[in-house]
Amino acid sequence: MSDILERLSGILEERKAADPDSSYVARLYAKGLDAILKKIGEEATETVMAAKDGVPEKIVHEVADLWFHTLVLLAQQGLGPAQVLAELDRRFGLSGLDEKAGRAK
Repeated sequence: MSDILERLSGILEERKAADPDSSYVARLYAKGLDAILKKIGEEATETVMAAKDGVPEKIVHEVADLWFHTLVLLAQQGLGPAQVLAELDRRFGLSGLDEKAGRAK
C-alpha cells in the first residue's frame, strides 16, 4: 500500500519542474500554497458531504481526492508520505488520549 504512495510522491516531485500548462499538479504548484490549501479544504468538505450521503463509492472517491491533494501539499513543503507513515507508526499502540496529552502546548 505504501508503494502506491511512494510512486505517487515521486510523480508529484517530478511535477514541480513541469510547465504549469502541461500538468494539473504543476499548475497547483505555480499558484502557490494558498491554492493548494484551498483545494484541500474543498476536498475535505466534499469528503464530509459524501460521508453524510452514505454512498461508499462516493466516500472512497472523495477520500482519494483528499489524500491526493494532501500529498501535493506534502511535496510542496518538501515532505512525503514516508514522514506521515513514520508518525502513524510512532503512534501505533499508543492511546489517542495519551498521544494528545503528550503533545507540546
